[in-house]
Amino acid sequence: MTIVGKHPFVLGISLALFVAIVSAEMVTPANVVIAYGFVLPILLIAAARSRRLMYATVILCILATYIGLLRPTKPGRFVSALINRSVVAGVLVGVAYLAMTREERKAREEAARAELLQANAQLAEIKDVLNRSERLAAVGQLVASVAHEVGTPLHSIAWHVQALGEDQAITPEMRKRVEIVDAQINRVVRIIEELLSSTRQRKPRLTPLPVGRLVPPVVALMAPSFAAKGVTLTAVPWEGDPPLWGDVEQLQQVLVNLIANALAATKPGGRVTITVGQRPVTLEEAEARRRTGEPPAAAMVTLTVLDTGCGMPEEHVSQAFEPFFTTKAIGDGSGLGLFLSRQIVNAHKGVLSIESRVDKGTSVMIALPACVPPPGSAADAVPAEGGGRVG
Repeated sequence: MTIVGKHPFVLGISLALFVAIVSAEMVTPANVVIAYGFVLPILLIAAARSRRLMYATVILCILATYIGLLRPTKPGRFVSALINRSVVAGVLVGVAYLAMTREERKAREEAARAELLQANAQLAEIKDVLNRSERLAAVGQLVASVAHEVGTPLHSIAWHVQALGEDQAITPEMRKRVEIVDAQINRVVRIIEELLSSTRQRKPRLTPLPVGRLVPPVVALMAPSFAAKGVTLTAVPWEGDPPLWGDVEQLQQVLVNLIANALAATKPGGRVTITVGQRPVTLEEAEARRRTGEPPAAAMVTLTVLDTGCGMPEEHVSQAFEPFFTTKAIGDGSGLGLFLSRQIVNAHKGVLSIESRVDKGTSVMIALPACVPPPGSAADAVPAEGGGRVG
């Protein structure tokens, strides 16, 4: 942008003053006092903080000051008029120098303040990154310790559950529950083995995943806990298409965390609802996939866990995904559930968001890239199961 474009008002007033003073000079050339009026446009031009513009203004004002000498004067007054107008020119140069120096000093001070504010912002950001790194290091130490301590008893529990499942005296309903327990214990054992072998969480094995393979098993797993507390768990059947890209084991881990949090926040008689939907891909999501070389997503499949619980204040919502942050009582939660859940969703190129209002409830949404699997693929061959309801 040009100087005229930046300071049109200042330049307009300066030009008007200059023209007015020159006009007055032409009318009364003997009155040198009027020439001191050129100080006003010079002071205004200084506010534009442009040396080139100031040079041009001072030159024009000095030339206009000496123009008065071209008008006839009384005999013997020319030298006196020349001296007087030279004094005026010197005053104009001095005022221009002082005004420009002051404005440039102010500009440097403003730039220094802006740099200081930027440095403070960067320092705060670096401090936040360091704090986060310390928390992640603590997470790694805690996970390694827990994995080592619980690995052996879990193997023992798994053996007893398998033995119970082989008992011919148990009913079909009990056998179904034993199978659920056995599958979840095996999943925990695999997670612990992965944590012990690496400090990083394994990358998800992304395949076309119908929602019917994802939600109903989690509903069946959590049903007894909801029934015991007297909270209704509802999974709205999903009839849409296409399926999503996902790792069924990791995404079920996320859903279990979200549903367990919803149950903990909901009083007896309340309700937790799981809904599935679809929305377009945002420009930011499409650009992020393009930058990482991912193929464009057909849409985003959304899974929302909505509860009628106590909700959270705004300051807690902003901290909800931080490691070790929890609103639960000591011993009831580690503060890692939402943190790890977001890590998993991010690894799926998805988004995990949360909205909450005190005494109104909480809504947590998972948005994952949808896909259209080729005809006859494994995803098409797996029928979608209906939702479940537990009262």
